[in-house]
Amino acid sequence: MRKITHAFVYCMTLFLLVACGSGSGGSGATVSGVDFISGQTSVAVGDSVSFTDLSTNNPISWSWVFDGGTPSVSTEQNPTVTYSTVGVYDVVLTVSTADGDYVETKTGYISVTASDSVYGGYMLLAPLQSNTTYLVDTDESVVKTWTSAYQPGNSAYLEEDGTLLRTGRVMNGNRFMSTGGAGGVVEKINWDSSVSWSYQKAGDNECLHHDVEALPNGNILMIAWEYKTSVEAEDAGRNPGLLADGELWPDKIIEINPVDNTVVWEWHVWDHLVQDYSNLKSNYGVVAEHPELIDLNYVDIPGGIADWTHINSIDYNAEFDQIIVSTHGFDEFWVIDHSTTTAEAASHSGGAYGKGGDLLYRWGNPAAYGASGTHYFYGQHDAQWIPTGSPGAGNVLVFNNGQGRPEGNYSSIEEIVPDIDIDGSYPVTIGQAFSPSTPLWTYQETVPTDFYGSNISGVQRLENGNTLICNGPDGYIFEVTNDGSVVWSYQNTDGVPVFRVIKYPYTYSGFSQL
Repeated sequence: MRKITHAFVYCMTLFLLVACGSGSGGSGATVSGVDFISGQTSVAVGDSVSFTDLSTNNPISWSWVFDGGTPSVSTEQNPTVTYSTVGVYDVVLTVSTADGDYVETKTGYISVTASDSVYGGYMLLAPLQSNTTYLVDTDESVVKTWTSAYQPGNSAYLEEDGTLLRTGRVMNGNRFMSTGGAGGVVEKINWDSSVSWSYQKAGDNECLHHDVEALPNGNILMIAWEYKTSVEAEDAGRNPGLLADGELWPDKIIEINPVDNTVVWEWHVWDHLVQDYSNLKSNYGVVAEHPELIDLNYVDIPGGIADWTHINSIDYNAEFDQIIVSTHGFDEFWVIDHSTTTAEAASHSGGAYGKGGDLLYRWGNPAAYGASGTHYFYGQHDAQWIPTGSPGAGNVLVFNNGQGRPEGNYSSIEEIVPDIDIDGSYPVTIGQAFSPSTPLWTYQETVPTDFYGSNISGVQRLENGNTLICNGPDGYIFEVTNDGSVVWSYQNTDGVPVFRVIKYPYTYSGFSQL
């Protein structure tokens, strides 16, 4: 049994989605004037699909062909078709007009799965101890593999053109390599496993790690450690008693233009510090009065460690031009402004929100900025905005690993609704935690310790409202409904730990070469 908590508004959202339906497919006639849509494109065996003709060229008659459907052909303008076999099917519409016949074919338009409670699609996973990346069907069959010269470091994504965007772990002995999440290289890998592009940063002074995010403009955001000596750290106001490793690795984010591999934008933790240890430093202040800044002396391990912030995921919100990162070392996620110039990102002003590179929002551990409130996250991973088209779109979904919870170690999934204004800004009262006070939705086991992933791990909200969960250390992936019922599971056996997985619908354009 699972323990699920959620707000009434979330249930109503799902109810409305189910009651009202969610159309998909083309929305606008083609050059020939022929077009159509269906009420849904992902269905279960035995379901019926209604098709609507949208042709604008004054058809006289219609001729449909439904691969896998019953009927398999129709001359109705707006037919209804039943699908009885699992698969991915084409739909063809030919319309006759006074000027002749015109055809519109939608390849792989309808996907049919074995159960209406399982989301139909292929799952991408890159086991951490393997050089192979897999595409796995819901029946657990492997439909595609890619090989790389590197084990992952750590994430992988399939782009819309079928290119694999994959991080790699460069084992060159640099100071960062023995740390969890260390990478050093990002590659674009073609369908035949040839490498079409790569970018490497794997030295003793800086090193890529964990995750990347492809932007709509084609650029790529990357996370990197940068090395600071104990002298540099103390000069910035770090308490020497919190330098157990004798050095510090604050994170930075860089944006790479893959056309020429130039850094076109960057943001550094080191530019947004506050500390109350030394009043001789320019960043001295009362931590609780500056929720927009990062406390240089906040640590979650006595004595501190070099890998201080340990950002382990990154995501982008195009609507507000904002970046979200999961900051493991602070047990919270941060939101920053991407609309800034690099100079503004290093300052406390400028950009669309007037705050430069200071934090716009943070959630999970109010004590990290001297505020009152509940400590929710413990070593979390994979903070992300739920994408448009999935229930809860715009909310933040997080895998809460739960390592070090006062009541014992166990994991949970948390969905948070940030308190955000229409312009993308986040209100806050000094001394109080950012809203909300509690998550909107939580998944955990009735016996909490029955579900525990101590590190790595990930989560994804699917278009049908289910949530895909990856228990990374165990390599165990499962899909749950909104009420917590497990409807599908998969056990990885190759290079068992898995950083995270992503499920793409059968109709995803990246599968055109399958």
